[in-house]
Amino acid sequence: MMKRLLAVWHARNLEFLRDRPTLLFTLLLPVGIVIGMGIIFGGPPRPLFTVGVLGTRIDTRANAFLHERYVRFVPIHDESAGLHEVTHQRIDLLVDVHGPIRYWVNTDSPKGYIIEKLLIAADPGAQRQPVTGQAIPYVDWLFPGILAMNMMFSCLFGVGYVVLRYRKSGFLKRLHATPLTAFEFLTAQVLSRLSLIVFVTVVLYVGIGAIIHFHSAGSIALLLLLAIIGSLSMIALGLTIAARFSSEELVGGLLNLLTWPMMLLSGVWFSVAGSPRWVQWVADIFPLTQVIQAARAVMLDGAGIERIMPNLIYLAATTLVFLLFGAWSFRWRVD
Repeated sequence: MMKRLLAVWHARNLEFLRDRPTLLFTLLLPVGIVIGMGIIFGGPPRPLFTVGVLGTRIDTRANAFLHERYVRFVPIHDESAGLHEVTHQRIDLLVDVHGPIRYWVNTDSPKGYIIEKLLIAADPGAQRQPVTGQAIPYVDWLFPGILAMNMMFSCLFGVGYVVLRYRKSGFLKRLHATPLTAFEFLTAQVLSRLSLIVFVTVVLYVGIGAIIHFHSAGSIALLLLLAIIGSLSMIALGLTIAARFSSEELVGGLLNLLTWPMMLLSGVWFSVAGSPRWVQWVADIFPLTQVIQAARAVMLDGAGIERIMPNLIYLAATTLVFLLFGAWSFRWRVD
């Protein structure tokens, strides 16, 4: 028995080692994650406070307060938008350094209380304009990201492995003998998975909402539209991975190569606003980032379709690109 067991063990090890793409992903993926996280969250100490400065650019010569250490100064183009940020405690202070310095501080914000002391020490003549408003609870901020992440996993793995199984079992080879085109087959797979994902997402939205009573200020219909278009984009992305490959290990590695960066950089668990600018540009490429940004804008801020229209257009465009690429590279049989 031991001899037979060792023979199978040895054969399986050789099979894995000879699958070079899979071996490469197994070795490089953890290394890439560690190095990437070190680049994103390493470096010098991060700012303790965030201060909005009215204007299109920040001139540090305008006031001595703008030289404070451990404070992140961000330009705010519109006063009403800045007041909205202060009210919801997304920034700790809003200042106007054009002319006599004015500032808005949320009297309910502990960090706002401290950064106000620093401002007064730098400029005792600053004019105070208080606002009030509670910060959005973390669970309310987190909820859209959790729903979107669940959609991502269902879209990518739920479609990728199904198509792979069809190819390995010979089912696709039999379909190839019919008038069915690759684009028609992929579109049918997209629509099938879409109906299941939207149903599950609606059930989770209603069920979790009944338990935790999360904050949702926007239109339910707009959220549903976003869920449909976002799911389409991520399903089509999963199909591009499974359209050609026949190795389960390779497809699994590629899907993990997509899901891990999206899960870490798309703002599911934490905001990447304080990360380097290039990290934010990379994050904006991911469909998951677009879904989460739009969902939080609708649920937390009550945004309308005009505000999230760029997100919707991006998701619709990527859906079409992924589907066309998947249909072009689709392979019916295992070579």
